[in-house]
Amino acid sequence: MYSKIFTGCLLTLAIATQAPAEMPTKGKDNLVEWDLIGQWSVGAKPVDLVHSLDGKFVYVLTDKAQVNIFDNTGKLQGAIPVSESVSSIDIAPQGEKLYLIDSNKNQFQALSVAFVHTIDTNGSPFEGPADAPITLTLFTDFECPYCSKMGPLIDEVLKRNPKTVKVVLKNMPLKFHKMARPAAYAALAAHEQGKFWEYHDLLFKNQDKLTATTFEEHATELKLDLAKFKVDIKSPETLAKVEKDLTDAKKAGVTGTPTVFINGRRPQQRSPQAYQAIINEELLKLAN
Repeated sequence: MYSKIFTGCLLTLAIATQAPAEMPTKGKDNLVEWDLIGQWSVGAKPVDLVHSLDGKFVYVLTDKAQVNIFDNTGKLQGAIPVSESVSSIDIAPQGEKLYLIDSNKNQFQALSVAFVHTIDTNGSPFEGPADAPITLTLFTDFECPYCSKMGPLIDEVLKRNPKTVKVVLKNMPLKFHKMARPAAYAALAAHEQGKFWEYHDLLFKNQDKLTATTFEEHATELKLDLAKFKVDIKSPETLAKVEKDLTDAKKAGVTGTPTVFINGRRPQQRSPQAYQAIINEELLKLAN
């Protein structure tokens, strides 16, 4: 509770709806310095607020009986209606749960919160129908042991939904995996010759042998044009694609691999049942 009160005081400066003219935006005394680092309107009189520990989201309870959710630039991400007697709010560390205190009813409520992300998949390797209504986007790392186990799960999803789901792969080589980025370049070079998924499978099958030599051996095994492969693996276009995937991962709040989004929604569990539940919900939306 102390951390909430303390950080709330700091953020009140940053999101004050109308600061008094005499309010200093920068200053110091013997014990503290302050500097206004941001300010935006919260749309109504604020009653309470809290922010996620990563600083990405600010939740503001207003006198209009709703919780407005902002990103750290002040862009409204959405609003959740609440009871008029809700007097206090709190959230889980990443903002994935919202907690409400209703002082009139002496009631506590917990709400799950999920953000829908728009992820650019143009030009990325995919399996399934190109015009599928459901897109499952997978952020992966070829050196990640957990990513290597995603194959059966993805195959099961495609088997259950052969006409309605497209699986798109986005590269997210983690910094502490030294060969993950070169492996991503190699897979994209294979993609230029129409053999991405075959190459993808070889990389994960030989995950403990990711070297420049094995990259070329895999290309030879798949009967790729080796001269073209060697050019494409180092081309500015290939390098730029990986950087674009990393940028898209950051925008979507991805911090680890493997991470899946289904039509921009992030499943809370990694299982065929959890994925299918979201797929069915998305198909139902499209049918209505």
